Amino acid sequence: MSKVQDVRQALAEEREASAARRPDRAEAEEAVRTLLRWAGDDPAREGLLGTPDRVVRAYEEFFGGYRTDPVEMLQRTFEETDGYDEMVLLRDIRFESHCEHHMVPIIGVAHVAYFPRTRVVGISKLARVVEVYARRLQIQEKMTAQIANTIEAVLQPHGVAVVIEASHQCMTTRGVHKPGTAMVTSRMLGAFRNDPKTRQEFLGMIGK
Repeated sequence: MSKVQDVRQALAEEREASAARRPDRAEAEEAVRTLLRWAGDDPAREGLLGTPDRVVRAYEEFFGGYRTDPVEMLQRTFEETDGYDEMVLLRDIRFESHCEHHMVPIIGVAHVAYFPRTRVVGISKLARVVEVYARRLQIQEKMTAQIANTIEAVLQPHGVAVVIEASHQCMTTRGVHKPGTAMVTSRMLGAFRNDPKTRQEFLGMIGK
């Protein structure tokens, strides 16, 4: 099985499992009312009457990545590059995700690079791949690997590099309450892993 098939199978299994247990909209809104009562408020009061609907609509936006196929997104590529074979880097891709442990925001930037072999992809697609995986319940380590692995599987470049820097509200607004902290994760594949000069060039270009 190819790497693309591996990624696609994992995504298909994820969607199938999610669809099998996904509640309908009315159940989701009732769950919000339950949480409002648990927090100590009255979901029937005027200010909260529309809250369940608004929360469900917000969740549709926050977690829209479950309904998008990142493999399909990357498969339209271009071969007319006039022999270009240097690094392609998209830097400072801002994203918002949510921690799968506390369901609070993770806000940060991603830096994504690859060394094309014969094909390049539209740069907006790199940003969209970041967004697809960000719009799911996540841990940063997994998200970093997912982005890099998907780009490698579909584009089959000489190498892929992903660095993510993010602030996690699960530790800045609760728990240890340490605002101003940032977590940095990286995934280096192919030339970026095997060639120290290539890796250093990438890190220098993103200011690391």
